[in-house]
Amino acid sequence: MRLARLAMLGLCLAMSAAVAAPGAREPRVVEAASLRSITGWLKQSGEQGYLGSDVADAMGIPRGIAAEALPAKQRGFRNAEILRIAQVPAEGAHEFLLFMVQRPDDQVFFYLSSVKEGLKRAFVSIPSRNLVAPLDPMEARAGFLREILYWEDKVQTR
Repeated sequence: MRLARLAMLGLCLAMSAAVAAPGAREPRVVEAASLRSITGWLKQSGEQGYLGSDVADAMGIPRGIAAEALPAKQRGFRNAEILRIAQVPAEGAHEFLLFMVQRPDDQVFFYLSSVKEGLKRAFVSIPSRNLVAPLDPMEARAGFLREILYWEDKVQTR
């Protein structure tokens, strides 16, 4: 049943991407529903954590000048050698959903989104080279959709 739901969600996301005009700012209905579901789940059952000032600055998330970190509600899962973390703000002053994917090849992917706007920014960080670079839009979109499917599955199974 879960596989059928994931397959249907993937098909709907693919169809909505094909129908939408390139660069359209309107959220896709299925994507927005999934983002809303993931955000609500994190706000309700997420653990207290924080978003570091370095990540907030790289993603363009506003913070107070003196703030070392932003309070966040988060969940994380390790699957084989991949660590995935999803975060939402713990306080109402901000509105974002951040997916982080840390792979064993020294690459950390960040996908910043909001329910209203969908994917806003995507970066890859390579800590050993002290490098942060934006992702190609097609690569960013594909990775973001994979994260939506991953986290939507977590929402359904928890």
